[in-house]
Amino acid sequence: MRRQGAIRGELLFTMLLFVAGCGEPPPPLDTSGPTGDWPHYGQGLEGLRYSPLDQIRPDNVAYLEEVWRYESGDFALGDETQTRTSLQVTPIVVGERLIFCTPYNRVIALDPETGEELWQFDPELQLRRLHGAYPMICRGVAHWQDAEADGGNESECRERIFTGTQDAELIALDAATGRPCADFGEAGRLALRDDLGDDVPPWEYYVTSAPLVVDDLVIVGALVADNVRADAPPGVVRAFDARTGELAWAWDPVPPDHPATPAEGPYRRSTANVWAPMAADAERGLLFVPTGNAPPDYFGGQRNGLDHYSSSVVALHTRGERAGEVAWHFQTVHHDLWDYDIGAQPSLIELNTDDGPVAAVVVSTKAGHVFVLDRESGEPLHPIEERPVPQDPAPGEWLSPTQPFPVTPPTLFPPQLTPDDAWGLTFWDRGRCRREIESRRAEGLYTPPSLEGTVVYPAATGGINWGSGAVDPSRNLLVVNQSRVPTGVRLIPREEYAALPEEETRTDAGGLAGANRLYSEMRDTPYGVSVELLSSPLGMPCSAPPWGTLTAVDLDDGEIRWEVPLGSTRGLAPWPFWLEWGVPNVGGPIVTAGGLAFIAATPDRYIRAFDLASGETLWRADLPYAAHATPLTYRLGPERRQFLVVAAGGHLFSDPGDAIVAFALPEPE
Repeated sequence: MRRQGAIRGELLFTMLLFVAGCGEPPPPLDTSGPTGDWPHYGQGLEGLRYSPLDQIRPDNVAYLEEVWRYESGDFALGDETQTRTSLQVTPIVVGERLIFCTPYNRVIALDPETGEELWQFDPELQLRRLHGAYPMICRGVAHWQDAEADGGNESECRERIFTGTQDAELIALDAATGRPCADFGEAGRLALRDDLGDDVPPWEYYVTSAPLVVDDLVIVGALVADNVRADAPPGVVRAFDARTGELAWAWDPVPPDHPATPAEGPYRRSTANVWAPMAADAERGLLFVPTGNAPPDYFGGQRNGLDHYSSSVVALHTRGERAGEVAWHFQTVHHDLWDYDIGAQPSLIELNTDDGPVAAVVVSTKAGHVFVLDRESGEPLHPIEERPVPQDPAPGEWLSPTQPFPVTPPTLFPPQLTPDDAWGLTFWDRGRCRREIESRRAEGLYTPPSLEGTVVYPAATGGINWGSGAVDPSRNLLVVNQSRVPTGVRLIPREEYAALPEEETRTDAGGLAGANRLYSEMRDTPYGVSVELLSSPLGMPCSAPPWGTLTAVDLDDGEIRWEVPLGSTRGLAPWPFWLEWGVPNVGGPIVTAGGLAFIAATPDRYIRAFDLASGETLWRADLPYAAHATPLTYRLGPERRQFLVVAAGGHLFSDPGDAIVAFALPEPE
């Protein structure tokens, strides 16, 4: 394994990166290679984030230049009337249209090569305030083409765009015009909160990830707000007919030994939800869903077994008599008390083994684990061990005595954070961090939440989160980004929580996005909870850098090929202290047949290209805002250019914005 961790100043880094070849003309543009679009959120249903395009390569990537920019105007700084926004979308490219959704759920189609607007649809979203630190987001849309429709390609709604909203609606639009499809649901809309209960407010249940379309079905899960109450809305996954919107099947994540029909409605409350992107094997008729926690996240003493499917990858049948039923499931965290639910989209690969290729699913987790499982059975294809973990839970809680750890690939996250690991720029802030860690339980991964406070490392943000990994299927190389920051989690007895000042515990305005500590009520349990970033007086994490990494893992043999810091302190520290230390990041990478990995994700407002073979940074470009979204790439025909596009719209720790930015190699003169 090769590790690159040298500390370099911003000026030196820039000189080393761009001095070679400065002023030289770009090499001739190669227009002989493959073409391709980006039809799904993860490029394909398999969730690989891989493109077969190779016009942009290590020898010419330094010549990429911005060619167009589109700004929708849909963003907000956040105040008492509306939550701040974050443009986390990965657009799709189908039929000579680039289509995306904004944080206010407007759907917009652009010309993929010029950025010219073709159409837009406004759902007139009423919701403007969300719970706690959640920003307003929409991560993607889905495309479907009706192979049975009459009238050729131009018939209305033969091609459809599906979008889920923060008003909890599923909407079908004509891909050519953006007009709602009248034959879907009621005038193109389905109300997803129906049948969930009368006491589900708009901010507690809504869609954030792109729907998934397979077998003429559009399939959706939803976010359920964390740590609000024990009796949270159902985590049901539903599949609707893509033509009519009629319910085809529903998976209610109820354990096998529980009654099938709940008393409160058609779906059981307090089950694990599916907020993250799903993947599908259309040939086998299998859907792979990554599940969240049964509520609340940090206390499970009253779940009564309803976390059976929590923090798991679940394979569901999509068609036939068993449609909507579980084929198998694998739980990555038993009785999860750390919010280590699976945010990453599963990736479907062909694993090379001594007995030949085996259809596999790769599951990446917030704990930095990568599990490689047989796609048809869920059995491990690389060794997994159940290892003892810290015990002694808070009163009323129980713990699993062991947790699953992959042997290969090894865990990609540091094993623990002890007082001796405390970090700081000076003796003063290092000592403060040491005391912060010493005052809490810090016994390594899976130390339970406690009354005195617990060091949770990695934080609930990961590790590996919804940005997911990208896989080059030609070499089964997984490229994945992580954040490496600690938090302190403390359970607060109910009476003590009730005595806290209201301004500290208020979460209804989404005004805590920039706060160092977040309180949550966890209503109807014995405790509330506080979660805070463990940082020095200078505002830096109490763990040593890198605080963000990009890692390449050979999935065939489980070896780590390289690991590099991801991101600089630009924007987090005054110039000239812009150092390539690796920083907390939100978003994900893509990889291409050209031998490159592209990723933004960092608050320093750069998008970068890395050499897939070595991890070396080959190019970076400044963006108008930080791009906490996954890029995409496409080339729509012969004699045309390959484009790289990313949504730059900020996040909780950077200014919000609204730019879709496209790059390409220079056109031949």
